[in-house]
Amino acid sequence: MGQEGRFDEFRDKIATVDADGKRIWVFPKKQLGKYFNKRQVIAYSLLAFLFAGPFIKIDGEPLLMANILERKFVIFGQIFWPQDMFIFAFAMVAMIVLVIVFTVVFGRLFCGWVCPQTIFMEMVFRRIEYWIDGDWNEQKKLDRMPWNRHKIYKRSLKWGIFWLISFLIANTFLAYIIGIEELKDIIIDDPSNHVGGLAALLIFTTVFFAVFAWFREQVCTTVCPYGRLQGVLLDKNSIVVAYDHKRGEDRAPMRKTEDRAAAGKGDCIDCHLCVNVCPTGIDIRNGTQLECVSCTLCMDACDGMMDRVGLEKGLIRYDSEEGIRTGTKWKLSARAKAYIVLMFAIMGLLTALILSRSEVEFKILGIRGTSYSHQNDTMIVNLYEADILNKSNDEHDLELRVMSGNAEVEVVGGDFSIEKGERLKKQVIVRMNEKDIEGPKTRVVIGLYAEGELLEEEDINFSGPGF
Repeated sequence: MGQEGRFDEFRDKIATVDADGKRIWVFPKKQLGKYFNKRQVIAYSLLAFLFAGPFIKIDGEPLLMANILERKFVIFGQIFWPQDMFIFAFAMVAMIVLVIVFTVVFGRLFCGWVCPQTIFMEMVFRRIEYWIDGDWNEQKKLDRMPWNRHKIYKRSLKWGIFWLISFLIANTFLAYIIGIEELKDIIIDDPSNHVGGLAALLIFTTVFFAVFAWFREQVCTTVCPYGRLQGVLLDKNSIVVAYDHKRGEDRAPMRKTEDRAAAGKGDCIDCHLCVNVCPTGIDIRNGTQLECVSCTLCMDACDGMMDRVGLEKGLIRYDSEEGIRTGTKWKLSARAKAYIVLMFAIMGLLTALILSRSEVEFKILGIRGTSYSHQNDTMIVNLYEADILNKSNDEHDLELRVMSGNAEVEVVGGDFSIEKGERLKKQVIVRMNEKDIEGPKTRVVIGLYAEGELLEEEDINFSGPGF
């Protein structure tokens, strides 16, 4: 069958679903190689960072935390509150543009190298599975085996370890949500005092276990929205894991002493190793497919086989469709360049917003239902409420001062302190001599000072008798 016929054939079916619509379980062959070794270094470095993250503190705050319950977010030790949501909105836009740019240029490289689903599945759970169940042929044999003592032992051991690892992952993710101290309380305190936290742990554990023990590649091929976007984002210049069909076709088994070029045969010896090692069950020789997660296992398998049969490596490699077709060196497309410019513009705006973000938020509002009053023959009094949010990592001793010089300010209860991350509401009395009143509304500027340093200033309208 010619190349075109081969390429069309795969479109009539899904690799992980049979003709009756039932799931075909994928048993990928164990494969090592140059690219796998590089992925291991990156994967285990990221895993070390993930599990160490909740224990790392910066100025007493966690490295990263997304406490949705208390609406408190910490990024590299900096606290962000709901009042900073506009920064998060820009950050989300920046992330979306970054994903688009990265995908347009590098395809699904993120999925194969740094995606948590791939790292946990291929570098943790699949490694344990190979250790307990053996390579793909042993796994298939075990799967077909009736439920005897041997199979029950293997399944119990594997699923037990999977559950423990899922429990560890659940604890880690929960630590990023509620903080490591709160998680410690849930673990060591009376369980009846933390029913909600324990329930969340069990739910997270069950979800992770189901994903890595059963759902597996279906997350990447069916659920993940990023995978569904590939058809829109990829173009002919995007870097993908590509099979060089010009060099590989027509594929045929290897025969000793045969001149393949003279026989009209390509370098692909049709060994099916690239298919056997694929964790999503596809045949990369059919071209770019949404199921491909750029894990490079087929590249390692093919390079190893090319070495053994004495042919040039790189039959399956990182390249673009245009590069395969024309043999030209890869370069950025105009669309990718436009996306990159847009991404840097948004990142610049996001950086400016973060750098200009105030550490203390300060508002003064008139108390509803109140009006001015006379303190004596010359002084008019207004009552306000100061709303102060400390978004910094430090405790502050605060005081209010009138900066416009036309009034006096007094905090009910005197000067005060505010803890890091604390929000305070204080009643404030503002007095003005009647001779300084300019009409029904007189502008007064009040400054918020910490240790003698001006942090924020706020304008208020002082109410007084009209003229």
